[in-house]
Amino acid sequence: MTDRFNEFMKPLKETHFSLKDYVDFPKVAANVEAISIKLNQLNYLIGQEDMETAVDRLWEENPKVFSVLDILIAVRAKDKKKAIDENGNIFLVSDYFSSSKQVINFLNETGLTGVFQNKQIKNLVDYVFGVEVGLDSNARKNRGGHIMENLVASIFDKHGIKFKQEVYYTEFPEIVKALGADKKRFDFVIKTKDKTYLIEANFYTGGGSKLNEVARAYSELAPKINAVPGFEFVWITDGIGWESARNKLEEAFAHIPSVYNLSNLNELINKL
Repeated sequence: MTDRFNEFMKPLKETHFSLKDYVDFPKVAANVEAISIKLNQLNYLIGQEDMETAVDRLWEENPKVFSVLDILIAVRAKDKKKAIDENGNIFLVSDYFSSSKQVINFLNETGLTGVFQNKQIKNLVDYVFGVEVGLDSNARKNRGGHIMENLVASIFDKHGIKFKQEVYYTEFPEIVKALGADKKRFDFVIKTKDKTYLIEANFYTGGGSKLNEVARAYSELAPKINAVPGFEFVWITDGIGWESARNKLEEAFAHIPSVYNLSNLNELINKL
């Protein structure tokens, strides 16, 4: 088992991100399109020397256009970000869009007044597209788990292996009894003539207590599932983050017969 574990650790990969995973451009475009009409109306403010008068005019025309000003400083209304003013008062960023006077305060305090007057932004639709790209890149960490799942799914598809994703344990009465109080949703389920494989897939680029928790949890889960006739637990994991939790992962090998990484996944493919 030691030799098998050492072979498992050798090819762990630094990343599972491909270039297409860095920015979700369709999502970015959709976010911009949803507010593009308001952004085009706000373009009126670009180049205005008397910003207060310009804001008043636009407010009289359509006060709702200012509701999207928060995205200009890379903030989303749903995040309910707060700011402190020069008098020590705390406001939601969105509170600044409740009157034309507050809008002026927002533009002045953020520095956007100068940016508009100096025409440092030419078109707010194009500018916000860039902001959305930046915000989306910050969301990469949240996409990480799905990227690993998508990668494994593409490998299964490539080899013609049929599977289901995100399957709750309640679909298998035998497993419900075996798990007891534990509740589980499996990333993949693959049914063959002889056995049903319940599969978890993850990838870790960095260390931390999370890896120890996962290894421990799966070490306890696998024997429960494998004790049920016709079922087998499979763990597909990769990433150099495991270097920092090497001992805990090696312990897991003693409890989980079927552990694979992206380099030896072909062994599972052949088995299936």
